[in-house]
Amino acid sequence: MNTTLADAVVTESVRWVEATGPLDDAEAMHAALALHDLNESLSDGLRDSGSGIGAARITERARVLGRRIGLASEVARMRAWAPWMLLALVAVVVIAGLGVAGNVVGGDRKINVMVALVSLLGLHALTLLIWLAGLALPVGSFGVFGTSFNASLGGLWLMLTARVAGGKRGQAPVLMRATTGLLARAKLMPWALGLVSHTIWTLSFAVIVAALLFALAFRNYALSWETTILEPAFFVRSVQALGVVPSWLGFPVPDAQMVLAAPAVAPDATPYAASLAAQRVWALWLTGCVVVYGLLPRLLLALWSAAVWQARKKALRPDLRDAYYLKLLARFDALQPPRVVDADSGRLRQAAVQGLAAGDTSNALWVIGFELPDEAPWPIAVAMPTGAHPVRVDGGATQRAEVLATLADARPAQAIVVCSGASSPDRGTERFVREVQARCGECRLWLWGVSTTPGRWRDWMAEVGVAPWQDDGPEHSDAHTAAVALDHRSETSARP
Repeated sequence: MNTTLADAVVTESVRWVEATGPLDDAEAMHAALALHDLNESLSDGLRDSGSGIGAARITERARVLGRRIGLASEVARMRAWAPWMLLALVAVVVIAGLGVAGNVVGGDRKINVMVALVSLLGLHALTLLIWLAGLALPVGSFGVFGTSFNASLGGLWLMLTARVAGGKRGQAPVLMRATTGLLARAKLMPWALGLVSHTIWTLSFAVIVAALLFALAFRNYALSWETTILEPAFFVRSVQALGVVPSWLGFPVPDAQMVLAAPAVAPDATPYAASLAAQRVWALWLTGCVVVYGLLPRLLLALWSAAVWQARKKALRPDLRDAYYLKLLARFDALQPPRVVDADSGRLRQAAVQGLAAGDTSNALWVIGFELPDEAPWPIAVAMPTGAHPVRVDGGATQRAEVLATLADARPAQAIVVCSGASSPDRGTERFVREVQARCGECRLWLWGVSTTPGRWRDWMAEVGVAPWQDDGPEHSDAHTAAVALDHRSETSARP
């Protein structure tokens, strides 16, 4: 069981534990939130089907809860016990295989080849058919999948490992349910259990073949077939059919004459009474059948299962589309601090707008109040300079267009845009100021309501290319000083 599978098992196990009632997870939730940064949205984690920030937080929460309720330690014990339980099963199956081989070649040195084949391959063929049925049919079809699990050496290994690791008071049922659920969802159940089962069967058949070859190599046996109700032709056809595939690997096949002559060995005859050449062919045919129909299928299926496991094991993760995980994602989303989801990506710097040439302007001064607050008096509470044209713009698109059109006709030598110093410059302000700059000789900015120019306005004015009307400092902050400055600018502009 790799680390990824261990995390997935703990996460799914916590889900099943909380099916009977939620756990106190305040500490776990905050630990999960603190572990990962908030630059990636939880919806991205959901779309990644478990690879994103949402899945990582759910896994971290399950780790904290799993350590508290003992799931993590039990999974660790399962990982420690798993290889030992596998070795124990291999030992049991190998001993059983030796027993079967001993029954075949033991006794009075007479071997009934058909009985020997059924003894050596019968249980193997039955369990293999059940595994293939579980692989071919959908999960849960006619209970085949459950039967495959219960009849599988892999299923037995998994149950024994969980039981031994958990003890009498452990949470083996929860861990088993979580593990089998993950395997079924990833469509890995028959392959994972098959990998264990086929490996054990492969080792068992390797021992059987070795024991069979050792006995046949150093002892003399009489191999034959016997029947009471079957025709001899049945055995001729059976031997020929079973020998087709082994013959591809070089194993000999008894011909029809040899098959019909095999029962001639009397029950009380000694092995030496039979032809040694014929007995050698029968022995190799029997060995070839065990190799081809027992050892090789299990070896190839074990390799195939291992390849499928490697290809699909990344799918062993919880299904974040489940209602339980969707609720957790929503809780994480509610706990994280607010984020700007439509932040300004930044704007390109633009060159300062050049005003009209001196010969193209009139001797006029405009004072334009732009988006001033309601409490700001208008006209401004100062004596307007002689000839000044006050205009107030509230920000509506139609009103802006009318003022700019009139400004384009007037072409004043100077224009003062009055803004609230308590606000912040935005793109609308910049756009309006640039349009005013293009329609007058000189444009200045006057901040109402502040005594000094705030830093945010100062930086913005430097970028846009507009100078402040009044200098910073208390000596220029009162309304009277501003009015005097306006009169002076107006008189200067009216001189020839």
